[in-house]
Amino acid sequence: MTGGDLDATGNGGEPRDGREARLPSDALPRVRRVVGLVDTDSFAKWGAHLLATAPAHWDLELLTVATPRSASRAQLRSAFRGLDDRLAHLAAAPPEALEVDAIVERLRQDPPDAVLVSLIGPVAELVIEEVHRRVPRRPVLVTGLPGISYPAKWKGVFFRARADLFVLHSHREVRAYEELATEGGVEPHFALATLPFARPSGAAASRDGAAIVRDSVVFAAQPSVPVERAERERVVGWLAETARRHPEWRVVIKVRAAAGEHQTHREQDPYPDLVPTDAPANLVVESGPMSAHLDRAVALVTISSTAVLEAAARGIPALTLTDFGIGRHLINEVFVGSGLEGDAVDLVDGRFGTVRAEWMYDNHFHPYSENDWAERTERLMESRDAGVLRDRPAARRSRGGVLRRAWERKNALGPDDRSVLGAVALLIGAPVRALKRVVRQVRRVVRPAEVPVLLAPTSQRVSGSGSGRAASGGAASGGGPSDRLGDREEQLVPGRDAG
Repeated sequence: MTGGDLDATGNGGEPRDGREARLPSDALPRVRRVVGLVDTDSFAKWGAHLLATAPAHWDLELLTVATPRSASRAQLRSAFRGLDDRLAHLAAAPPEALEVDAIVERLRQDPPDAVLVSLIGPVAELVIEEVHRRVPRRPVLVTGLPGISYPAKWKGVFFRARADLFVLHSHREVRAYEELATEGGVEPHFALATLPFARPSGAAASRDGAAIVRDSVVFAAQPSVPVERAERERVVGWLAETARRHPEWRVVIKVRAAAGEHQTHREQDPYPDLVPTDAPANLVVESGPMSAHLDRAVALVTISSTAVLEAAARGIPALTLTDFGIGRHLINEVFVGSGLEGDAVDLVDGRFGTVRAEWMYDNHFHPYSENDWAERTERLMESRDAGVLRDRPAARRSRGGVLRRAWERKNALGPDDRSVLGAVALLIGAPVRALKRVVRQVRRVVRPAEVPVLLAPTSQRVSGSGSGRAASGGAASGGGPSDRLGDREEQLVPGRDAG
């Protein structure tokens, strides 16, 4: 798939200045001041890049919230790469993290027209609640989730129910979240936006203007998929074997955080720790912006990272590994029928997929003209101007008043909450939480959790949808797939690889 193919599906005519969400008007629109709040690596990237697609008459500012998982300055510089002129300065000088109270006080002193709450769930709930409580004539509150958000998750709705608008990135996601919210008694408030880093881009060029050589197979690592150490070791083994078979490629394990840095999701067994000492020299571990890695990529491999959508938008062959099955906890159900599913044999053989046109419309590649998040935000700002912006109720029904709020604040901010009431809430709440955990553990023993429902693994060989071998600038010489794999295929078949 190429950028031209995207045009053929209805995405053509995308402006290249990152400001496609303009609103039609006969007169110059009123300048709107919009503030973005971010914390972790993935929310920082998503929030900044979504704002960069906002209408040109929005005056943008971005602030980092201090939480236990806030992105480091290096992560922020990576996340803020490639923004439009209004935010481009952030890549060189990311904002220093501010405490929640300081940020809410800023909003109280000088309320903007709208705030994009691009924060992890508990922190998003806290900030939204604090703005409702403490900011007179409060700004419009827009929120959302970065990356792939299918299947829908109740916690995502629960923490963000009081926001005025909730941004998602495909028609399929919007339908799933509307159904889930309705079932949970929350009025749907979902809007559509193209995933901001899944837009077609031009050919990469080096600083001296020469074309960048494509020589890398990039594996997009995820901190929590798969979870088990043994499974992650198997993945590293497949990547090492790919590097041995294809010395003309750099096989890159692209990680999202260096040692000591935090991520949105916790990582028990980082991939760098699992690389064997005898790994081939062309198997490397690197961090940095995904966009820079895709500039050199001949293919992108992952379990279910959003990076696969970035690759597909650029026309780069991709593979979503299904060796561990297809299921909700792997976040890979969305790729069924995409043409990108594959397995370790495909990876080692250098066989990658191209996205199917019939899958694209409902899954992240709808026409830009169908995005409505900016227009709906604008209408909400007009309601605020008229004094008729209504407050949405919270999904949380728990009681406890001030002490309960202090507990939720302490839970969200951890050591970044230094309030006396937070310490009191922790003193009372910690034993209660510990007791609840014991009760849950007992219940698991008495009534084991259901085994996740998994669809069977699939491959490019079965689906017949692959693009064949990835070109490296040059593909490796040699015979066909069966000639190269030989007896090794028996060892790599899903479920039989001992790693």
